[in-house]
Amino acid sequence: MAEIVSIKDVHKEYPLDKVVVPALRGVNLSVAPGDFLSIVGPSGSGKTTLLNLIGCVDVATAGTVLVDGHDTKRLNDRQLTDLRLNTLGFIFQSFNLVPVFSVFQNVEFPLLLQRRLSARERAKRVDELLAKVGLDTHSKHRPSELSGGQRQRVAVARALVGRPKIVLADEPTANLDSVTGETIIDLMKEMNREELTTFIFSTHDAKVMSHANSVVRLADGRIANGQTAPDGSR
Repeated sequence: MAEIVSIKDVHKEYPLDKVVVPALRGVNLSVAPGDFLSIVGPSGSGKTTLLNLIGCVDVATAGTVLVDGHDTKRLNDRQLTDLRLNTLGFIFQSFNLVPVFSVFQNVEFPLLLQRRLSARERAKRVDELLAKVGLDTHSKHRPSELSGGQRQRVAVARALVGRPKIVLADEPTANLDSVTGETIIDLMKEMNREELTTFIFSTHDAKVMSHANSVVRLADGRIANGQTAPDGSR
């Protein structure tokens, strides 16, 4: 089966005044379709940088990043936007919901950008996902009226509404208590099974990491000890 994400000898450097700071140093990574992959490591290890490269919001200094068969360095701005809109979904630790939108409108927004579905079809898809994340009775609420866990559920629904092949989640449980955080990961895992969506998420939390099918450990911009199962096996 073809890899849905392939990272080959990727380096990423950031200029800081007169100094060049290396964020990634020769990273190689393969992700299979339908995987539920956790990227772990301390702050500054390169987790967010790696997710940003996969998410087409940054470009590698050297090496190749293939997403769904596309070499992201060879894509123009329009093609990158199309890839982000139709192939990728994003879940952020800060939720990134639009405060003046209702729950329904926040989830519907990617579908409006895609312009593929009628209003009736959009409503059906949004209602379906809100029911799956347990927020069908909160569709008219604003984000400010929700708990942190509920807001992250909205973010999960929004990430999945456009049927992306890949969902990227950067520390999706960081602003949640441990019980709510595990609930969100359980929800992501359920959606991974039901929607057959590939999930790639970063975390500091060992409990969250234990839910992954495979684990990539980063240290100082390098993959430490290769790609393993959550129990440490290869």
